[in-house]
Amino acid sequence: MSPTTTRAVAIVEPGGPEVLRVVEREVREPAAGEVRLAVRAAAVNPTDIALRQRGDATLPPPWVPGMDAAGVVESVGPGVERLAVGDEVMAAVTPRRPEGGAQSELLVVPAASVVPVPAGATLEEAATLPMNGLTALRGLELLDLSPGATLLVTGGAGLLASYVIPIAKRRGLRVLADAGLADEELVRGFGADAVLPRGDVLAEATLAAAPGGVDAVFDTALLGRSMFPAIRPGGALAFVRTWDGADVEDGVAIRLVLVREVLERTDWLRDLSELAARGVLALRVAATFPPERSPDAHRQMEAGGLRGRAVIVFG
Repeated sequence: MSPTTTRAVAIVEPGGPEVLRVVEREVREPAAGEVRLAVRAAAVNPTDIALRQRGDATLPPPWVPGMDAAGVVESVGPGVERLAVGDEVMAAVTPRRPEGGAQSELLVVPAASVVPVPAGATLEEAATLPMNGLTALRGLELLDLSPGATLLVTGGAGLLASYVIPIAKRRGLRVLADAGLADEELVRGFGADAVLPRGDVLAEATLAAAPGGVDAVFDTALLGRSMFPAIRPGGALAFVRTWDGADVEDGVAIRLVLVREVLERTDWLRDLSELAARGVLALRVAATFPPERSPDAHRQMEAGGLRGRAVIVFG
């Protein structure tokens, strides 16, 4: 069967938001173990900004961004029994593959990366969950903290932190998080035991709240080495970007959280969907944009201060 033509958001060259275009592209039929989704919503994440700014030297342009999609199963490949045509689902996918990422009206993805959307959630809301939820679970797995340990989550008002905090609390951890004055109640609502001030005083405030230092930092704000003084000897820092140093620095173990390693953790995706359906995880859509306005979505993301995700909506 010949490929189907569909629309997608594409990065035609590295640069600013102006390099984003809506293009026509071919999408193949799903192979064994895959499904094809009619995407209705795809979140815009910081990783999409990075791909737009730098491109991908391993793949020729144009590059289709996006790691989160929600929509309807359009067709299934051989051997797929868990999912059926017409199911409303969410999916996680890497854009760093020849077929590109989630911001495409039709999307072929491994069935292992697809689960039903949370009960009661819209497709726009569901599109904010998979990648950041998997990142939260992977980081906590790497930190491997025992109940009663103390975890500092930086960037407390952000979407990733809003998933890390309640999941960590459910595992019996004491959770500290930072926030600006306007976001203190928001972050307490995620379940943080204490909300600390942002900025240069964070390490000092952390030591006041946890004398001797916290057991680990989940660094969603990319503060890096500036948080070392807040971590006890032998503690760890989970970092969500490439680390430019050693595996252990100043007695702190660096845990690199690479979500691409867990995109096919069906069990984790199911757990995330259940937690969202129960209200443990808040699904926050900051704004929606048609694909033609994807440059505006990127500009809003880069301006900062979003409480949730910008979402590209097809159809």
